[in-house]
Amino acid sequence: MSDISLEQAQAIVEACLAEARNINTAMNIAVVDAGGNLKAFARMDDAWLGSIDIAQKKARTARFFDMETGDIGGLSQPGGPLYNIEVSNGGLITFPGGIPLVLDGQTVGGVGVSGSTVDNDRRSPKRERRHCSDAPGL
Repeated sequence: MSDISLEQAQAIVEACLAEARNINTAMNIAVVDAGGNLKAFARMDDAWLGSIDIAQKKARTARFFDMETGDIGGLSQPGGPLYNIEVSNGGLITFPGGIPLVLDGQTVGGVGVSGSTVDNDRRSPKRERRHCSDAPGL
């Protein structure tokens, strides 16, 4: 199984921090490795304490299912094929802000952000995954 390096994880955190500053919001940013274990984390000054756990769970959810958390949310509504999935695996997050990290066609981790609006949480990791091409291997 391929894994994200510490250098790559830290580069993603730094890029997400820059984006959070750009949109003038305080975020919590978590990057997990291929096994869903925390690899890098940052809590900006004044970021919500409750969002620490949410950012980490978004990253894990994205990695556990290799899907964006917002996509899982659409499938987990009442009557949906994944209804109540958020109560599995010690608690998942099924709203936007978590994305899997893919390298050479293999998922190597996930990133989750929390602390702003759903729209900002949705766009921040997507933008920063794209902007992290200078991180070695991503």
